[in-house]
Amino acid sequence: MIDSDRLNQRIVITGIGPVTPIGIGVDAFWDSLRNGRSGVERIQAYDATDHKVQIAAEVNDFDTSDYIDPKAAKRMARFAEMGVVAAHLAVQDAGLDLDNVDLERVASVVNTGGGGVTTISSETQAMARRGADRVSPFFVPIMASNMASCQVSIELGLQGPAITSAAACASSIYAFQDSAMLMRLDEADVVISGGTESNISALGIAGLANMHALSRNNDDPTGASRPFDKERDGFVFGEGAVVCVLESLEAAQHRGARIYAEVLGAGRTADAFHITQPRPDGAGAARAMNLALRNAGLDATDVDYICAHGTSTSLNDLAETIAIKTVFGEHANQLAISSPKSMTGHLMGAAGSLSVAATALAIHHGELPPTINLNTPDPDCDLDYVPNQSRRSETKVALANGFGFGGQNAVVALGAIDR
Repeated sequence: MIDSDRLNQRIVITGIGPVTPIGIGVDAFWDSLRNGRSGVERIQAYDATDHKVQIAAEVNDFDTSDYIDPKAAKRMARFAEMGVVAAHLAVQDAGLDLDNVDLERVASVVNTGGGGVTTISSETQAMARRGADRVSPFFVPIMASNMASCQVSIELGLQGPAITSAAACASSIYAFQDSAMLMRLDEADVVISGGTESNISALGIAGLANMHALSRNNDDPTGASRPFDKERDGFVFGEGAVVCVLESLEAAQHRGARIYAEVLGAGRTADAFHITQPRPDGAGAARAMNLALRNAGLDATDVDYICAHGTSTSLNDLAETIAIKTVFGEHANQLAISSPKSMTGHLMGAAGSLSVAATALAIHHGELPPTINLNTPDPDCDLDYVPNQSRRSETKVALANGFGFGGQNAVVALGAIDR
């Protein structure tokens, strides 16, 4: 039987490890986020000159040498490498000494949307050009989605549960609810939690371009991602990883750790509607927000800020706005809402953990990141999206939203410790 104190323990974020298009490491990431710097540029991963979409948000100057042995790196896809580096950065940021922790009680929950799509693409090309014998013998374990968590477990020596869930763009919001459950069910004392994605490939972007999901604003990359703007024309594909350290409030206070925010509760639902489109009435997203509030013991009026899913697509931004109005009623007009995707692009399986990190940092620093490129407000998206400039604001309670293809919706509620 699980001890009731365990079930009711308070869980906090003590470390953040970002590997993102706008910065690697928490200080660089937050500096870019609060100052509204875009990481979108013309694609460097391949020659996109003749392609419909020629822009993406890539992680440039990504170097694994300080964290991963070169031999081990050869057996990792880029998404796994990013997850491992993000995990190292999070542990460092938390000041967590893994040599003095029971590693059997440290779990790895690092989710992804697509796993090793770029590996599938490159190995398919290798076989087509040079024959089946030229396919890497490590192809299957390298591209497998579960390597997001397993490589973190292997590289950091973590012997608690290693779990990967693939829930499209909601994946790494799922990670935080699953991580809290592991701790409350006494399967772990510390969880390395988040998401990773690196699938900037000609194949993947061509598919999304042909779906008309991506912005084609090739001549103005930094202005292409514009959530809630009337002129938005699709999202910008991005890559990266963001991983956090979760532990109990009691343990964090005992070791004198800096605490960014508390994980108050979460909610998950399904639209049961369409493989790519959200429900137009935002009903599934609204139920996820309501569940997160209920599970956190919050009233709608307790919430100060929402880190929106805010992809910069016409359907998603409108459905999310409707969902927020459904949940919060008149209080929706008092909320601050912003979308980091305006700067980072859409990191798919890592988008949710990026939003959680941005929200935790907003709470910690008392400053809200902006939604950049919001120059022509959509009259149907008429809430306060913190346009173009960050804003000083004491945030006590916030939500981070993540909504994925297939109608998977996930929301996590965060709060200040002294709320």
